[in-house]
Amino acid sequence: MTTPSTAVLRSEWIKIRSVRSVLFSLTAVFAATLAVTVLAFATVGQAEADDGHDLLLSAFYALNFGQIAAISFGATAVSSEFLNGALRISLSAVPRRGRLYVAKMSVVGSLAFAVGTVTSFATFLVGQMFMGEYALGLEDPGALRASFGGGIYLALIALFAAGLTAVLRSAVAVLSTLIPFLLIVSFVVGDVAGGVARYLPDQAGQSVLRQNPDGSLGPWAGLAVTAVWAGVALLAGWWRLRTRDA
Repeated sequence: MTTPSTAVLRSEWIKIRSVRSVLFSLTAVFAATLAVTVLAFATVGQAEADDGHDLLLSAFYALNFGQIAAISFGATAVSSEFLNGALRISLSAVPRRGRLYVAKMSVVGSLAFAVGTVTSFATFLVGQMFMGEYALGLEDPGALRASFGGGIYLALIALFAAGLTAVLRSAVAVLSTLIPFLLIVSFVVGDVAGGVARYLPDQAGQSVLRQNPDGSLGPWAGLAVTAVWAGVALLAGWWRLRTRDA
């Protein structure tokens, strides 16, 4: 027998599977990351190793591009509810807004984690095929933790974007804010503010990808900071959905 919660979860999965732009963004998490991995490691992978870079962090370089697709997935999955009166239709089927919101975010987070974890492991393993004598294996210190943590990081970034989209009701607004922030502003703040930047969602979460994280945040503590950012965004999105007319 299907419970109401299971039925709502299934309907949210059908929505995501049916909207082409959302499904494309989810697929792009894997495709874009792997494509950049092959391109980067086939050309400059061993040269970067010679320069003394953190080999483990470098192994996940392409996740910087995968996180853009993860943001797009989280944003488009939620923004589709606010187009052409779709939210009113959803609420007519599921009047309890909290149940609808939790179901949607659960599906978004689960899919992002599943695809993100596969992406993270594939990125690591494929990239190391080009590294020759510098190649790392999953048995090397931190490698298994980083591969698994990369999937968690991508899921948290997708949920962060999803929560902000529920607040702003616009994927365009979220994408035009988060992507420049992660690619540009975060690094500028890091240069100016120093240690404070370690608590930004991207820099904190990516500490799990480092072989020997320095500073006050360990690998899991950094992910916890990113989880707090995502949690605040999700709570703000829930409050916005609860208090604003459909």
